[in-house]
Amino acid sequence: MEVMADVYDTRDILKPLVFRLHENAPAIVREVLLERGWTEFDQKEQDDTDWNLYWRNSPFRMTDHHSIKPWQRLNHYPEAVRITRKDYLARHLKRMKGAYGSALYEFSPVAFIMPNDYVKFIAEYSKERQSVGRRPSYWICKPVDLSRGRGILIFQDIKDLVYDCTVIVQKYISNPLLISGYKLDLRLYVCVTSFCPLTIYIYEEGLVRFATEKFDLGSLDNVYAHLTNTSINKYGASYKKYKEGIGCGCKWTFSKFRSYLRIFGVDDLLLWQKINNIVILTLLAVTPLPVASNCFELFGFDILIDDEFKPWLLEVNYNPALCLDCSIDDTVKRRLLHDIVELLNYKEIDTLRQNEMTGSKAVRRRVPWRTAGLSTPEEDPGLLTCWKVATSSSASPVQPALQAARESIHKVASLTKKTVRARPRKTLTSQLREKMNRPKTSSQAKTEDKNKLPAVHYPCSSAQLSHWLPTPDFHNCKISTHPYFLSDKDQRPIRRVGDFVLIFPFNEAALQASRDGTDVKSIIKEINKLVSKQLLSKQQNTKKGVGYLTSV
Repeated sequence: MEVMADVYDTRDILKPLVFRLHENAPAIVREVLLERGWTEFDQKEQDDTDWNLYWRNSPFRMTDHHSIKPWQRLNHYPEAVRITRKDYLARHLKRMKGAYGSALYEFSPVAFIMPNDYVKFIAEYSKERQSVGRRPSYWICKPVDLSRGRGILIFQDIKDLVYDCTVIVQKYISNPLLISGYKLDLRLYVCVTSFCPLTIYIYEEGLVRFATEKFDLGSLDNVYAHLTNTSINKYGASYKKYKEGIGCGCKWTFSKFRSYLRIFGVDDLLLWQKINNIVILTLLAVTPLPVASNCFELFGFDILIDDEFKPWLLEVNYNPALCLDCSIDDTVKRRLLHDIVELLNYKEIDTLRQNEMTGSKAVRRRVPWRTAGLSTPEEDPGLLTCWKVATSSSASPVQPALQAARESIHKVASLTKKTVRARPRKTLTSQLREKMNRPKTSSQAKTEDKNKLPAVHYPCSSAQLSHWLPTPDFHNCKISTHPYFLSDKDQRPIRRVGDFVLIFPFNEAALQASRDGTDVKSIIKEINKLVSKQLLSKQQNTKKGVGYLTSV
């Protein structure tokens, strides 16, 4: 009697993706990954290599980078602190300014690293004091390795400068853009998926952070009027109070800020173009970092806008805060983390893990690669996501044959040398993940293509922002695969994933200059061309009567 065994696919034997968190990792990272159907790494039950994402607040050891597996990702690059420590950043920007001119790198005030630069600072301070007709100069002093506004001092008279550690002193921007009298800055999220070739994504949504008391140069010691850090302002007396024009708390989203500017007739496109340039030029200052694969880095760029609508780089943050102090934090940061996972393309990474774990003991069927918001080739030969158990014949009854088929499947799973844990409770997210990985019939594929949405924000869908960040200008751009797997000259980074928009490389010449070792000189040349176009556009808009905000 010939018996056909049940057909099983990978979903019956494969475990969900696994994340590993170091102590003090943000709680929202765990929440988001669990929402997506992932499981947390258990050192007692799983092998040391059986994880897909390792997230920690501190840098990884080089041995961690050297032992990384193809299916794993680390959330830090080695030596990323080159731009996140204030003194390191100052030195790199100074070097780039000397090499490529001050015109491009005038977005950061000159910094004096104390105590080494004390004599130079005194000379500059005296020069400013003796200048006739100039507005009074103010200075800001920051410890080089502290965050969240700790240890910051703003002063006008040098006798007030006191420090007991390495600090940087810079000109204080005393003419910030104000809304209803309150100072603000922007927390911009930037994800670098590769430093070689350099691949930079900027997040369209972000946080506008307000001081909670009105700006006043007459009270330089009032941190609630001069600092925008939430970690400081949430303890202020005015934090929970309604503030005219601002509301309660101290945060807006970028989308609200942009809408507010346009109410006043402000064309803010040039502002965001300038901010993109700042991000690219800053990251070029530390490129290339030591060679490391399977890493990404989420930076927090703090940008201040002055009353002439010029953006200034304040600092770059390593491990930008992911704590949830208010509902706006939850809205922005939760979606940010979901989009980071989509950007890392874990559906393809999981395939690498499963292929490594199971070897070649099965007949495999291929399914199309589906990534949120992306058109994809009909079939990718590298993506092997479903297993098919070969049919067998036997004279035994049906039940023993089926049992034998099940046992053969579990033998394949046992190659991992781990006990297969129970599958997690079915959730909307896990069901959606299974549905996305399930092979589709031709009729289903046609229906899906007809009804395909421009993007999926997993697991919950929300209205897209209008796309106000310029997209890269690739002529005849052919998207072949993910930035992690760039190798062929025909391949391009994905231009958009969720609310992450590719800002570098921004054209074909920049793409070529970032391969086989970053050609900074050629990239700077392309950026100069880009800036010239932006300035021309500004002049044309000025002639048409398009306004730029000087006060609100």
